[in-house]
Amino acid sequence: MDIVSNFITHIRNSSAVNKGFCTFRWSNLLESIAKILKESGLIKGYEKIDIGNNKSDLKIALKYVDSVPAITEIRTVSTPGCREYCKANDIPTILGGMGVVIMSTSHGVMSGFGAKKAGVGGEILCYVW
Repeated sequence: MDIVSNFITHIRNSSAVNKGFCTFRWSNLLESIAKILKESGLIKGYEKIDIGNNKSDLKIALKYVDSVPAITEIRTVSTPGCREYCKANDIPTILGGMGVVIMSTSHGVMSGFGAKKAGVGGEILCYVW
């Protein structure tokens, strides 16, 4: 089971029906992705909610501009069967820099811009615009 693909699909579906927020089972990877989405201005915010029994949920507050979702498209790139890697010089730009590439690098989960600035490559997790 691919947790990143499920998370991205959950965000995409929640945005499509104009929900105010969506919740997903917490993991450090998903919180890192949510942090990048927040820094890019594509979501209002996120929070980790303790639900007891040593388990937590991640609550994502979705952002809308005039009733239109701020995230118009979010696509999974790497899958468990087909991983997509790129070097620091080959990191793609989405919509001429208007979109965000989210990558898993040796320095943690980063945006494509941050990875290029740090000079590290890695696995491309998703594209968001």
